[in-house]
Amino acid sequence: MVATGGSRNTTAKPTTKKRRSKKPQQIPLHQTLTDLLSLVASATSSAHSFLSHHDLRLLPSQTLLLESHLSSTSTSLSSLLSLLPHPLPLSPPPSLSSPPPPCWFHRFLLSSSDYDPRWVESFRMSKPSFSLLLRLLTPSLSSLSPPPPPDYALAAALFRLSHAASYKSLARRFDLNSSATACRTFYTVCKAIIDKLGHLFEFKSDIKRIVVGFGWISLPNCCGVLGFDQFQVDGELLGEDGSLMVQALVDSEGRFLDVSAGWPSTMSPETMLRQSGLFTGVEESRELLDGPCFELSDGSSIPQYILGDSCFPLLPWLLTPFVKSDCNNGLNSSERAFNSVHREAMELAGMAFGRVRARWKLVSNRWKEECIESFPFIIVTCCLLHNFLIKCSEALPDVNLGDSEDQDVLNAFEGEVDDDGVRIRDALALHLYRVSQRR
Repeated sequence: MVATGGSRNTTAKPTTKKRRSKKPQQIPLHQTLTDLLSLVASATSSAHSFLSHHDLRLLPSQTLLLESHLSSTSTSLSSLLSLLPHPLPLSPPPSLSSPPPPCWFHRFLLSSSDYDPRWVESFRMSKPSFSLLLRLLTPSLSSLSPPPPPDYALAAALFRLSHAASYKSLARRFDLNSSATACRTFYTVCKAIIDKLGHLFEFKSDIKRIVVGFGWISLPNCCGVLGFDQFQVDGELLGEDGSLMVQALVDSEGRFLDVSAGWPSTMSPETMLRQSGLFTGVEESRELLDGPCFELSDGSSIPQYILGDSCFPLLPWLLTPFVKSDCNNGLNSSERAFNSVHREAMELAGMAFGRVRARWKLVSNRWKEECIESFPFIIVTCCLLHNFLIKCSEALPDVNLGDSEDQDVLNAFEGEVDDDGVRIRDALALHLYRVSQRR
């Protein structure tokens, strides 16, 4: 007998070893920064190369923006390199302060024609107008030292006025040897413009043309509209929201006839008026608004006058709009007719200021407090250039009056009322009402 015994089949479990996961190889911080800064430097170099080869095809605003970004990037790269413990083997980004010759304006002159639209894009005037202005100013630009060519000096000043370009940018574009030279050139050109074009404030010399122009909008014997604009200035010298005020007289074509700039916004409009040369010429020397009266159909006599906002006093030669009060229960028909024509005429002043801001970007920017003394000088320069370009029949920039400074903040004048001013305004109001009824 065979005896069989039971046997236990056992399956051996394989032994498993825990595998350690490999950590990703860490790149040294030094190498990471090297790679990153190399990429930034390469991109900066490429952008600079693009700008150098295509700056004549780009708009001035585009080139100025690119230059600003490139300059900021170069400065940041230099700062980062200086903070690292070990120097990195990077080629320094190209410097914007030393571009290869020839300069931008030299290449611009070689590539542009007389009626190239880039003249207007860059200098806010066509080449024929630029050439005329250059002939007028050249004798006054000989005092510059070192002497840049007169066309370079004028182009540099117009470019800064047009685009608020920095002096560093002017030096680079117009082959001026430093920012200081660019600054000196700019103010020399502005002074020459004021000296040579000052006669374009033609209030006294061209009064007949001015009166005829306002006659077309039913304002007999009117010699201009007097308005204000505010130009913002940084700092606390003029208060929390300080600004400089500019008082200007404008004709029916939007030309400036008289400009008084640099008044602090804390001063009342009446005080500015009484301290201005315009007031002196009318009230004291009697050199202005001294022409013959105009006889209306009803026999009323209207002397030469100008129109002004309600913030001014009503005078025989300064007619302001009728203002509603609690006692007069609104305006009558003739008063409303006067105010309607008055409002239309006053828009001429706002339009003229708006066009100066649109054409000359430098004065539309907020100015630094330390430049406050030169700001009025620049505003007068821009107003004269505005008149010059009207004479040259240059196209006027489009302006939306809703974007201009709000002048409603000026309170209505509350002083004594001039009886002669009341009589003249009433007679003119009745005349304008009769004219409106015939239409």
